[in-house]
Order: sequence, then structure tokens, then C-alpha cells
Amino acid sequence: MGAAGDRQNHGKKPCAHLAFLASGAPEAEESRQRLIEKYGDCPPEEADCIVALGGDGLMLRTLHRFMDAGKPIYGMNRGSVGFLMNQYRETGLRKRIAEAKPSIIHPLLMHAVNVRGDEFSAHAINEVSLLRQTSQIAKLRILVNGQERLPELVTDGVLVSTPAGSTAYNLSANGPILPLDAPLMALTPISAFRPRRWHGALLPDLAKVRIEVLEAAKRPVSVVADHDEFRDLAYVDVVMDHATSLILLHDAGHSLEERILREQFGY
Repeated sequence: MGAAGDRQNHGKKPCAHLAFLASGAPEAEESRQRLIEKYGDCPPEEADCIVALGGDGLMLRTLHRFMDAGKPIYGMNRGSVGFLMNQYRETGLRKRIAEAKPSIIHPLLMHAVNVRGDEFSAHAINEVSLLRQTSQIAKLRILVNGQERLPELVTDGVLVSTPAGSTAYNLSANGPILPLDAPLMALTPISAFRPRRWHGALLPDLAKVRIEVLEAAKRPVSVVADHDEFRDLAYVDVVMDHATSLILLHDAGHSLEERILREQFGY
């Protein structure tokens, strides 16, 4: 995770130029037009801050789209769950953005190879998940930093999660919630059959995780990195990409760090 100094320095410059993006839902598009009339609009490449109007899906797509731009993203909920978003309000937007708390997150970088030797790479802000493709249960071998840690996991799948994504699919699979600034990744099985008592592991965010597919022809496995899916895997490598920093802005008292902490207490 980013250092405290990063949190203090990002997102504090005046946001004179805003770019508004919407999810495509009617409510989000109507809100975008009203906000453009009030604050103006500029191309995202020229903006000081990008304002995303929609739900968490739009926020993830926006973060992926501008992953290398280094621009702060301020989301307002015009979707359903909106865990990553701020409350929608049209007044005082520039002041809210100027006073917002930045959260610095790093994505996972996945490198996958399929049974034909084709190679694929993708980033994941939430998690990289491996899932069985057919009725045949998956058999996986797990290595951490080149050392075998689990010779055979018989399961529906397994995932590697960032702290920011630990309240998403990871939590639904009974994985641990990670504080945003914890230098950790969660390795969590999905409906594990053997070994039954293995509930996952917490790994340093400098670790390299390799997941190999055993009996790949009989038990095909796919991998999903947020929205990108690749099938018929041979193996997957996952690391935290510390060279890439994403900046999310949240209103004071409602930071991403605070929201994740609240999830641990069930409210």
C-alpha cells in the first residue's frame, strides 16, 4: 500500500478541470449532464480529477482505463452497491474533492499461460480468481516464491485478493478483510473439498504466487482478473504491482480505509 506521505500529497491540488464519466444508466447520464452544466467538462486526459458517476463496476472500469495516468478518481454513487463511491450530491463538488482523503492502492499483475502455450497478462484491482470451467472439480498446486506450499488443492477455485478487494469476492468466499494499508495479499480457496481444513493464507505483498493446474485436459480452469477472463490454463503467476499507484478520493470521514474497517464490525 502507499506510504502515509503519498496519502497526504495526492489529490490536494486545486481541481479546476473536471472530467465527468457515467455508467450509461439513465440516472447516471442525467446526473452527468446536470453536473457538466454546473461545473463544465474537459477531456479526461486534461482533467485534474475524473468524476465517475455510477456503481462499483464503473469505478473499476475507470481505474483500469486510467491506470497509467496518475489522476485521482472521485466517484459518486448512481448505481446499486456503491462501496467505492461517495454519496451523490451536486452542490459544492470542487470543495468536496479538494477536502477528500486520497487512498493509494496497488493492483495485482497476473501472468497466465494456457495449455497451448499462449501467454496473457492483466491487472486486477480487486482479485485474480481461478475457477473450474466444467462439472469436473479443479485440482491446483500452489507455490509461493518458488516453494511448494500446497501440493494439491481440490476445489471449485482459488483467488488472490488485494486489501482494497478483500471485501468483495474474497469476503464472499469467507476470506479475511484486510486493512487498506496492510502489506498483505489474501489467498482464499473457493469451496475447497480437500484439504477441508485449509481456509487460505495471508501472504506478504512482495510474494510471488504461482498456481498450477493439475490434470488440465480433464479438469479445465479459467482465470479472471477483475473483468478479463482467460480459459484452459496451465498456470498463473500473481504479484502485487507496486510500480502502479491508483488514487481514489473519498469524503472526509468516509475514506476507503474507514469503510473497510467498518466492514469488520458488520456496519
